[in-house]
Amino acid sequence: MELETKKMLAHIEDGIGWVTFNQPEKRNAISLEMWAALGQVLEAFHHDPRVRVIVMSGAGGQAFVSGADISEFDEKRGSADQRESYGMVAANANRWLANIDKPMIAMIEGFCIGGGLATALNADVRFATPNSTFGIPAARLGLGYELAGLKTLVDLVGPAHAKDIMISARYFDAEEAQSMGLINFVVESSELRGAVTAYALKIAANAPLTVHAARRAIREVLKPESAQAPARIQALIDACFNSEDYKEGRQAFKEKRPPQFNGK
Repeated sequence: MELETKKMLAHIEDGIGWVTFNQPEKRNAISLEMWAALGQVLEAFHHDPRVRVIVMSGAGGQAFVSGADISEFDEKRGSADQRESYGMVAANANRWLANIDKPMIAMIEGFCIGGGLATALNADVRFATPNSTFGIPAARLGLGYELAGLKTLVDLVGPAHAKDIMISARYFDAEEAQSMGLINFVVESSELRGAVTAYALKIAANAPLTVHAARRAIREVLKPESAQAPARIQALIDACFNSEDYKEGRQAFKEKRPPQFNGK
């Protein structure tokens, strides 16, 4: 995929949409142009029927994303007005991260800090290596942290761990991250890409309507009961039972062969 910046890379292979943060000399710190490109890539993947699952990764092996590119802050985020302009670009990418209708995997190696961790939290599943490092150092920078990002963190690890992460601004390792539910799998660096690819291919081979319904239902469960829309979820469930894929799944089971789902 052609992008306006070389600091983000994207391609599609075997139903997997790969998006890579590509600023290894700065441990893949996210710049404004990277936020803009991330929104562009996710929107394209959302609308591309070839993409069944998305994998986010960082180039260079030293970091997934080490946070925001602070070197830009004086010029592009030095005041409330500039923060608003910067925030509009980042918000578009974050809207796609939070609401995209394709399952996402974060492939984490090395530093996953601040905005990098916030980005990874939007994935459905997170793989990390034993040498990965996590943290949100906002309290060391004097930053205010957005409510949506905090809600995602609290939903995942609970309020006690979220408070610890935010008010201590400390860094912690993959073992601790996994113990608090922040990441799903810890895999050696040499095996990481293979493990993530194999997992992504499993998702890509599953029925897209079922995957979509499950993700939406889980998202709905995390809302307050008064804000939930069970009828909307039931409609997605009904669509699964009325689909050609459901017929294909039953037939494949009878014939003892892998099903071939097409999302219809």
